[in-house]
Amino acid sequence: MSVSQETRKPQRRNRGRDELEVLIRARYPIVYVISWEEGRVEQHLREIASRRSKELHCWSVTTGLQKSGSPRQARSKGLADPVEALDVVIEHKEPALYLFKDFHPFMRAREGNAAVIRKLREVAMSLSDSYKSLIITSPLLDIAPELEKDVTVLDYPLPDTDDFAELLQRICRDVADNPKVTVALADQDREKLIQAALGLTLQEAENVFAKTIVQDGRLDAGDVSVVFSEKQQIIRKSGLLEYYASATDMGDVGGLDHLKEWLDKRAHAFTDRARRFGLPAPKGVLLLGVQGCGKSLCAKAVARMWNMPLLRFDMGRMFASLVGSSEENIRRAISVAESIAPVVLWADEIDKAFAGSQGSANTDGGTTARVMSTFLTWLSEKQKPVFVLATANNITQLPPELLRKGRLDEIFFVDLPNADERVQVFTIHLRKRRRDPAKFDLAQLAAAAEGFSGAEIEEAVISALYDVFYLDKELETSDLLKSVKETVPLSKTMHEGIASLRAWADGRARYASRRDDEEARRKSRKLEM
Repeated sequence: MSVSQETRKPQRRNRGRDELEVLIRARYPIVYVISWEEGRVEQHLREIASRRSKELHCWSVTTGLQKSGSPRQARSKGLADPVEALDVVIEHKEPALYLFKDFHPFMRAREGNAAVIRKLREVAMSLSDSYKSLIITSPLLDIAPELEKDVTVLDYPLPDTDDFAELLQRICRDVADNPKVTVALADQDREKLIQAALGLTLQEAENVFAKTIVQDGRLDAGDVSVVFSEKQQIIRKSGLLEYYASATDMGDVGGLDHLKEWLDKRAHAFTDRARRFGLPAPKGVLLLGVQGCGKSLCAKAVARMWNMPLLRFDMGRMFASLVGSSEENIRRAISVAESIAPVVLWADEIDKAFAGSQGSANTDGGTTARVMSTFLTWLSEKQKPVFVLATANNITQLPPELLRKGRLDEIFFVDLPNADERVQVFTIHLRKRRRDPAKFDLAQLAAAAEGFSGAEIEEAVISALYDVFYLDKELETSDLLKSVKETVPLSKTMHEGIASLRAWADGRARYASRRDDEEARRKSRKLEM
């Protein structure tokens, strides 16, 4: 390995965490670290203190102020009091770091905290010309306005792939001598397991890896689903996003060849190999088109295809009655999605959520417009691998800002299935209901169902099954034809709207399926005259 490679590797790995050491070396007096992992923060500060020849002292309301790593002593009443503990920080003469854990309740803007807030301002003035730093760690950001100029806020990064690789290696080493445990992890399987764990804390990852071993005595690539179950707990506790356990494969989606090809090319774009190649993670895709033609079904299938969690983003949950709550809800939802990335975020029927955003100031005080602005800004600037799959039926209700390149990678138009795709849809739904498609005249059925969406074909199959069940007979082609003829498809009842949608999509969006004329050209014999 060259010298440049050796120096570059730790910089890439520790770039986020080293920001804390930079702030300490620059003599920032008070640093507020936002993290659920106070153990990791304390260990990191212990390493910094060792390198800088300083002592590390830790404070909590239950233990008082003690030197890190020393045996726990009986706390004194004074050192457990926040004001008295801060006095000790000011009076201490030697270079040192002070870690105050879960200190945020004493920093809130309320009358009972006036003395602590005042003392913190005195600490900031005292420490600015010393070799001491006060680090406050908490999972929540809660600062009184008086402290905003004295406190520097730092988001402590979650563990990266290197951290999880070390954890997994340690666990494998710990169970290596246990005859009841089998570790079957090839390099590719190990990477899948590490990618699935991204977004968890080290403690959460260690717990879920231990859970997989306890369940079946094995640690292998099949345990990815168990890791996803841990992420499901995070989503459930947030209350804003819905974890969707998808059982849909791409084989359950009829047609949409161009879209499937596009998704297949990006299936490995979230790996380390893709990043080394220079590929960014895919941002997302917008599927628009006729209702019932497989847009939502495709969203469920892509999560299973890429082996990622699927989160359903219901915009209706974002809106709240209190002023400012809706904007805060969408920021929290985005934060939760990013915290468990890589993930597929399914924004279903996004056109209904943003309908009327242009006149939002006259209807809801501009709430919809502000929520939309927050969402669009995040789409443009997001750095985490959150793949947004948005679906829409009515293009006229979508804000123009959503359609420009850069926010999403591509816009696909999902049209009514062509003849070959209708054969595929009939095949899928007959096989799903334990019928042999070879026993039916699929070409005749596809011709009779011209203009039908995939959902309408499914309903025709179900309706025919109800009829033959009532008559106590087996399903035949004639029964399906009868059900198809009795159905009036949406393409007839909403002919004008669908024609308008097709006209808009022509030249403005990529077709998700091969068009009938394209299929004809593909199959036609080429002659050289």
